[in-house]
Amino acid sequence: MKNITVKIISACLLLVLSVSSCQKGELDVNPNAGNANSVVPVSLIVNHLTATMIRADEMPFSSSDYIPYKSAQMQISNYAKYWSTNEDTWNYSAHSYEILKYAVQLEIQAQSQVGANSKYLAVAKFFRAYAAVWLSQRVGDIPMTQAGDPAFQTPVFDSQKDVYKNSLKLLEDANTIMTATTSGQPGAAFDSGDIFGFTNLQWQKLINTYRLRILISLSKRADDTADLNVKTQFAAIVGNATANPIMTGNADNMVYKWVASNQYPPFATGNNSYNNFQNVGKAFLDITTSTKDPRTFVVATPVTAAGYASFSSYIGADPGTALATLQNTAGSYSGFNGARYFTNNLGATAEPFFFIGYPELCFNIAEGINRGWASSLSAADAKAWYDKGVTASFANFGLNTGASSNVTVSDVGGKALGTVATDNATFLANIAYNTADASAALAQILQQKYVAFFMNSGWEAFMNHRRTGLPAFSEGGVGIGTVGGKIPHRWLYPLDEINANNANYKASITSQYGGTEDVFKDMWLIK
Repeated sequence: MKNITVKIISACLLLVLSVSSCQKGELDVNPNAGNANSVVPVSLIVNHLTATMIRADEMPFSSSDYIPYKSAQMQISNYAKYWSTNEDTWNYSAHSYEILKYAVQLEIQAQSQVGANSKYLAVAKFFRAYAAVWLSQRVGDIPMTQAGDPAFQTPVFDSQKDVYKNSLKLLEDANTIMTATTSGQPGAAFDSGDIFGFTNLQWQKLINTYRLRILISLSKRADDTADLNVKTQFAAIVGNATANPIMTGNADNMVYKWVASNQYPPFATGNNSYNNFQNVGKAFLDITTSTKDPRTFVVATPVTAAGYASFSSYIGADPGTALATLQNTAGSYSGFNGARYFTNNLGATAEPFFFIGYPELCFNIAEGINRGWASSLSAADAKAWYDKGVTASFANFGLNTGASSNVTVSDVGGKALGTVATDNATFLANIAYNTADASAALAQILQQKYVAFFMNSGWEAFMNHRRTGLPAFSEGGVGIGTVGGKIPHRWLYPLDEINANNANYKASITSQYGGTEDVFKDMWLIK
């Protein structure tokens, strides 16, 4: 990351940055007043940081954006005019400088206003780690140890291994600080500026839940990086919830709440007829229909109205298919359930959108146990967490695994086609955790995690597929838009990094990728 000066904050800087309408205010309303001695309320900095997590490439804000749910092959366009193409023609990454910059500022301001060791310092460390991992998982090596320090105008690149090592240390320290500074008041609201409305304990749970996400993302390097202590850290967190509290239910999800000034955007075209030009992806529906998953009826439309109660009537579109073919055969593929997704501009009828959630945590723990990272836990424990993940995901879709539900199926216009009584018992039997075969069980975990990621958690569904190859994605078709229809493995470095820190950028590209920027080359994380 290029250097980020933290001594001056001015409103004129904020004018050029895209932020959420939920943000409560700017850090300095007078651009001439910001200086090294200015006191900026920590609530405003917290507000800006939490709002900045809501990025256009983390959420489906616009139908024309290249959004993560296309890359995860969940949302498929069949008409470029309204929903763009399905091409994976990636180029320059966005950056995470904004998060880092204000995390550094939170540390500075918290020290002067609250004290050197406070819960704000813990959250600042979380955001430092989040910013570093966010960019590193997209491009590879990045500046970290020197980034944000005015003494280093052209900071050196840290290896991706060191980025992850340092990020895990930041998160570990953040957890320790939260324990020390919020003792006796875990249920108190963290700060009025936090748009997620978390308590102190919920922030600590989030920090440790995110630690587990990062540890699982290192699965390919867990056996050849002893200094990262991937398995040891995983076992310590999972084995001691008192010292390392983690999410305990959907109430702890980091949920984005839609408001009148920032309405539910995933499919808000303003004209329901436009919704005919997108389909649910084949990768998703192949899983849910083959297992007779009731979530099929919740999210999708049948290809024929008369077949609304039959799983065979739900057919996903393949993004590898030429767009012209998809457009001409759009009626042959399932759309999105109109009553659920298109009838309420606050998302009241849809599943919640969250960045980091409890279902993912459950599947991450199940995966770690399945991989043997916690010697004191068995396949039965992995099954227990797997089952919790499925149950939690069902709840987010308005379903209960313990009882049949009546689901109203609609067409894309919101017209009800009929009601289906879900057969949860058959579904649960079809996905019953295979305690006798660890490899088969791992595939089950990854498939159910993918289903739980449906239209939430940003790029995590894609990142999990990139790491594991599961579930299978369409590749090789002309609709992907790349040479040979290959799915890219990474982004190019941000242009401002290339321009402002060119010498270090070139050295890093040489050491990682043989001197050539290539979206199909593997970074250290996934080799």
